[in-house]
Amino acid sequence: MVTVFGARCPALKGRIKALVKQRPQPGAEIVEVDVPSFGPEEVLVEVKATSICGTDVHIYDWNSWAQSRVKLPRIFGHELAGEIVEVGKNVKNIEAGDLISADSHIACGQCFQCRTGQSNICRNIKVLGVDVNGCFAEYLALPERNAWKVPKTRPLEIASIMDPLGNAVYATSSTEPSGESVAIFGCGPIGLFSTGIARLLGATSIYAIDVNNFRLRLAEKMGASKVFNPKDADVLREIREETNGNGVGVVMEMSGNAVAEAFQVLRPGGRLILFGIPPKPVELNIPEWIVFKGAQVLGIFGRKMFETWYTMEALLKSGRLDVTPVITHKMPFNELKKGMELMKSGNCGKVVLLR
Repeated sequence: MVTVFGARCPALKGRIKALVKQRPQPGAEIVEVDVPSFGPEEVLVEVKATSICGTDVHIYDWNSWAQSRVKLPRIFGHELAGEIVEVGKNVKNIEAGDLISADSHIACGQCFQCRTGQSNICRNIKVLGVDVNGCFAEYLALPERNAWKVPKTRPLEIASIMDPLGNAVYATSSTEPSGESVAIFGCGPIGLFSTGIARLLGATSIYAIDVNNFRLRLAEKMGASKVFNPKDADVLREIREETNGNGVGVVMEMSGNAVAEAFQVLRPGGRLILFGIPPKPVELNIPEWIVFKGAQVLGIFGRKMFETWYTMEALLKSGRLDVTPVITHKMPFNELKKGMELMKSGNCGKVVLLR
């Protein structure tokens, strides 16, 4: 159940299907649950499409992070497109029949970060599908302030991936890539989105690095100048040769598995974005990699709420940003487990489940 803003209202009566993590072990079950109730500042959403994130796979597999964070039982999933079917009595800006996407970060609105325009890093943040019930269900209760109205002409699969696309918009625009060479470590969906955005924002050369050749081919479709598989190439040497020994001006570490390499390929005075989550603590050579290099290092979490959403909406409406190559698989919701296995294989971009 999402954040309570007072007395909750009964929603549509009946039972619905949802993917629920019930037991502390790998896997999850599609079971019947009650239609969620909602509060005065919330809306009830009929989920039309939902896409699978790496976070969902972590919960499904019940890795160490999931074990430390997620309280069971939990309906997970946080990337969606849906239609508003009911609204709370204090909802003002959206109405039944609207098509929405959603920001998955539910901020408190009261802490220092929220009150200074940094609600994406709210100290009391709750994440949809992690800390509160999510969208791997037929219906979802959602705070109005987290809903983003989208044109009804927008394909559902694109509306469903706006949350992760926002990560890429925020991360890439923060690097100011115009006129710069860019290296992107990790060609998961957000790295792939970032490739297309970097190209759109004027990057001169984009080097995409991943151990999965399927995703490297997607990176080429999204505008990468050259792609490298560390299994087959000395990435640091190759990129230094490509840049006349200087290194690249912008590096985006999107995988969590190549932090040291990201610092080493960065030229002095360059900008480095850390977005990927390393599986364990990373040792940094701070004098050589940061201080003496004059490196600018920025951590990215979520999206600016809602500055990033306005930028993303403008890019999509312009038609200049084509994200369709990243959406490689569409399947019915009842094949969600198949989608999870596909994500684990790595031989996919974004997997979208449609009703």
